[in-house]
Amino acid sequence: MNEAILEKMKAMKLLGMVRAFTMSVEADKTVNHTADELLEWLINAEWDDRSNRKQERGIKNARFRYKAMVEQISFADTRQASKNQILRLADCTFIERRENVLITGSTGIGKSYIASAIGHQACSLGYKVLYEHSAKLFSRLKLAKADGSYLRELVKMEKQDLLIIDDFGMQPLDQQSRAILMEVIEDRHGKRSSMFTSQVPVHNWYEVIGEKTIADAILDRIIHDAHRLELKGDSLRKRKTRTAEEPTA
Repeated sequence: MNEAILEKMKAMKLLGMVRAFTMSVEADKTVNHTADELLEWLINAEWDDRSNRKQERGIKNARFRYKAMVEQISFADTRQASKNQILRLADCTFIERRENVLITGSTGIGKSYIASAIGHQACSLGYKVLYEHSAKLFSRLKLAKADGSYLRELVKMEKQDLLIIDDFGMQPLDQQSRAILMEVIEDRHGKRSSMFTSQVPVHNWYEVIGEKTIADAILDRIIHDAHRLELKGDSLRKRKTRTAEEPTA
C-alpha cells in the first residue's frame, strides 16, 4: 500500500513528500502522528523541497562568477569601513525599491565577489538574478542582433529582478554597445534593479560611454538614487600572494 502511495506521489512530482513519507515509514513514525499532523508535516516537507529547488535553479540560471556568500566576505583592514553598507545591501530591500547599486574600486579588491554574494543572497530570498560580464554581454548581444535573437535576450534581462553587470568600463563603448546599453537600461529603469562593478570611478563613466547626449541619458537612469559602494585599499589577490611568499618563522 505504501509503495502505491509513493508511486502516485512521484507521478505527481511531490518529491518532498516522497522523501518525508519514506523517512517516516522507515522510522515507523507515522503511527505517532494524527491525520492532520501527518498531512501538515508532508505539506511542509513538499513546500521546503520546492523552495530549495527553486533557489538552486535561480543560482544556476544566474551564472555567478563566484560561489560567494555574504557570511564569507572579509571585512578586515580598510574594507571594515564598508561593512555596514554591504550588510544593508545584503538584505536586498534595494531590489524591492527598484534601486541600483554601483560598486567601484581597484582591481582585485573584491568587487565581483561582493556582487556575487549579494546576488546569491537575492536568489535565496526568491528574486530572479542574472550575472553578466560587460564585455561578454555586449559581444553576445551584438551577435544576437545578427541572428535575430536580440529581442528575446532583452526580454530575458528585463524580467530579472537584479541584473549584475561586472567589470563595466574596461574599455570605451563603441556606437553599437552604447545603443545596446541604452536599451537594456531603458527597459529596466524604474522597474528593476541593476548592479554595476567597475574599476573606473563613476565620474569617469561619461568618458567610457562616450557621445555626451547618450551618456547623459544612460547615467541619469543608472546613477539617480543609486547606492554607491566605493571600496578602498590594496588588491586582496596581491595581498594573498605576498602572504604566501613570506618566509615562515
